[in-house]
Amino acid sequence: PLRREVARLSLQRLVADGRIHPSRIEEVVEKTKKQIEDQVREIGERTVMELSIHGMHKELIRMVGRMRFRSSYGQNLLMHSRETANLCATMASELKLNAKLAKRAGLLHDIGKVPDEESELSHALLGARLAERYGEQPAVVNAIGAHHEEMPMEYTIAPIVQACDAISGARPGARREIMQQYLQRIKDLENLAMSYDGVEKAYAVQAGRELRVIVEADKITDNQSDTLSFEIAQKIQTEMTFPGQIKVTVIREKRAVNVAR
Repeated sequence: PLRREVARLSLQRLVADGRIHPSRIEEVVEKTKKQIEDQVREIGERTVMELSIHGMHKELIRMVGRMRFRSSYGQNLLMHSRETANLCATMASELKLNAKLAKRAGLLHDIGKVPDEESELSHALLGARLAERYGEQPAVVNAIGAHHEEMPMEYTIAPIVQACDAISGARPGARREIMQQYLQRIKDLENLAMSYDGVEKAYAVQAGRELRVIVEADKITDNQSDTLSFEIAQKIQTEMTFPGQIKVTVIREKRAVNVAR
């Protein structure tokens, strides 16, 4: 992604300048690379300053800046990491834990996605190794490595980082899904509800975060509506894979209509 940004800016400058020949191309590319590196360092320094994070190794700060040019499922990696960091700090404060340490781990939890070099390690384990190499505390290293449960959680901030990472990624609109997969998930939700007797219509709303089920009042009683809501929720939980949670609402409406003449 960083090389792509260098190529994009270089091409724009060459076209605007009009002088396109080998020596000029090399000159513009080198100049653009230096400007991007300066920008990366500035973004990293500004990020840690705004989050009030101190004493971080300059190489980790540079990696934080490089997050600006990466994405995960369409979600900008730096924005995701900042959001996770702030959520971690809030949750840790509520639990009377070390909020500063949780925020630090939240910011760095996806640092393993930044290096361009191929690695046999997952991004979580690679991130833990990088954090350890550049002097981060064991609690931060463990939280990074354990946020996908690829190593045991040994510190209390580890499950906080895992939870906040999931919250940020599962927020509606945060990540891009392939349209076909999204539509199929919506269709599967509605079909699952329609498979029950007495269900008249089913609608998945709120980007698939809520399922509204309309039942026939003559066939389903109020008590049965409660049971139906529970059964549908349990079936979704066991048969489907989905981010976050899905709220199941059963609607039973009885209308009595008469005409006065």
